[in-house]
Amino acid sequence: MRLPSIFRRTPFRLTLLFLALFATTSSALLAYIYIATAAEARRRAEQDVRRELAVLESVYNQRGKDALNAALVERTLRGGPYLFLMMDGQRRAITGNISESPIEDAEGPETWASFRISDADARGRVVRRSARGVEVALAGGERLFVGEDIGDTEAHLARVTQALWGAGALVVLLGLGGGLLISRNVERHMAGLNRVVSAVEEGDMHARATLRGSKDEFDELAGGINHMLDRLEQSMAGLRHAGDAVAHDLRSPLTRMRAKLEVALIEVEAGKGDPRAALETALDEADGLLKTFNTVLAIARLQAAGQAPDPVVFDAAELAADMAELYEPASEDKGLEFQAEVHANLPVRGNRAFVAQALANVIDNAIKYTPEGGAVMLRARRRSSGDVEFSVTDTGPGVPEEDRLRVVQRFVRLENSRSEPGSGLGLSLVAAVAEAHGGRLELDEGPGKVGEMGPGLRVALVFPPAPAA
Repeated sequence: MRLPSIFRRTPFRLTLLFLALFATTSSALLAYIYIATAAEARRRAEQDVRRELAVLESVYNQRGKDALNAALVERTLRGGPYLFLMMDGQRRAITGNISESPIEDAEGPETWASFRISDADARGRVVRRSARGVEVALAGGERLFVGEDIGDTEAHLARVTQALWGAGALVVLLGLGGGLLISRNVERHMAGLNRVVSAVEEGDMHARATLRGSKDEFDELAGGINHMLDRLEQSMAGLRHAGDAVAHDLRSPLTRMRAKLEVALIEVEAGKGDPRAALETALDEADGLLKTFNTVLAIARLQAAGQAPDPVVFDAAELAADMAELYEPASEDKGLEFQAEVHANLPVRGNRAFVAQALANVIDNAIKYTPEGGAVMLRARRRSSGDVEFSVTDTGPGVPEEDRLRVVQRFVRLENSRSEPGSGLGLSLVAAVAEAHGGRLELDEGPGKVGEMGPGLRVALVFPPAPAA
C-alpha cells in the first residue's frame, strides 16, 4: 500500500523524527524528575522522622514510659502528618494514632520501611497514601514506631507530572499540525519547480520558476534555476547560431575546394595540369577548415565550462615578453614599428595557453590590418584597480564605435577586412577567454588619425589579479 504523498515528504519526516526525539527526551526527563522528587520526599520524611524519634527517645530515657505515653497522646491530639505507635515487648499496641505497626518483620534495634496507609478523601472515598517510617527497640523492652505521611507530596508530584504529560501531548499534536502545514507549503513550491523542469524536458526553454519575493531558500533555488535556464537557453542559441554560421562559412571554402579539384582533375586528364599543385591547394583549404573547427571548439569549451580549465598562477609579464619576442620579427618584415612596454610582477590565475592564444590573436590582427609604415604597441601593466591588463594599440583603420559590440561575435567580419584571410573567429575566442577568466575585452579608438593612417584600434584584455596565497 502506497503512503499518501504528504507522508513521503522530507519536511514531514523530519517533523516526525523531531517529535519522536522530543517525546523520548521528555519521557526520560519526566521519569527522572518523578524518581528524583520521590526520592527527595522520602529523604526529607526520614529526616523529619529521625528528629521526632530523637525527641521521643529522649523523653523515654529521661522520664520513662509514662512520660512517653503522655507525649504520644499529646501529639496524637495535636494531629499532623506523623504516625505514632508504642508497643510492648510482644508488639501489642499501647498508645498511638495507628492500631498496629506497618512493619511486620521488625528485627534489630532499628528497621525502616516504606508502606501505604488507608485514608478517606474529601468525598469519603478510601484512598491509599504513601508513608515512610521506622520501628526501634526501647531500653525497657518496649518498641516505638514513628512514621510520616508523604501522600500529599506524591499527590502534588503526580498532578504536576500529569500536567507535563498533557503539555507534551499538546506539543506533539501542534507539531504534527505544523509539520503538515510546512510539508504542504514545501510541496506546493516544489510542485512549481517540478512543473518548470517537466516543461523544459518537453522542450519549452522559455519556462521559468515564479519568485515569491520572500528572498528565502525557495526564492534562491528558483532564482538559481532561472539563471541556469537562461544560461542553457543562451548556450543552445549559441550552438544553433554556431552550427548555422559554421555551415554557412564553410560552404564557400568547401565549394571552392571542390571546384579547384574538379578543374585540376579535368586538366590532369587532358595532360595540362599539375597534380601536386592541386593537392597542395586542397591541403591549404583543408588546413583552413580545420583551424576554423578548432577555434569553434575552443570557444565552445570555454563557454560550456564557464571558467578556465586547469588554472595556474603565472606571470603575465613573462607571457607579454615572450609574445613581443615572437611577433617583433613578423612586424618588421611587414615594415611596421613594434614596441613593447611590460611592467614586472603581474601574477594572473588562469590557463596560460588560452591567454597566450588570445593575446596572439590580438597581436596578429594588429599586424595584419595595420598598413606598411604603421606602428604596433604591446603593453602589460597593472591598473589602479589592481587588475592586470594586456593592451595592443595599432595605427590601422580601426573599428567604428557602432561595430565594436558586433565584431566580437563569431564569424563577423567587417567590410575593410574582407580582403584579408580569416574566418571572423579571432576576437570571439579572445572574448571567450576573457570571460572564462573573470575578465573582459575592451575595444577603444587607437592613437587617432596620423597622416593617411588611423584612427587605429586599442584592444585591452583585462584580468583580475591572482588571489593572495
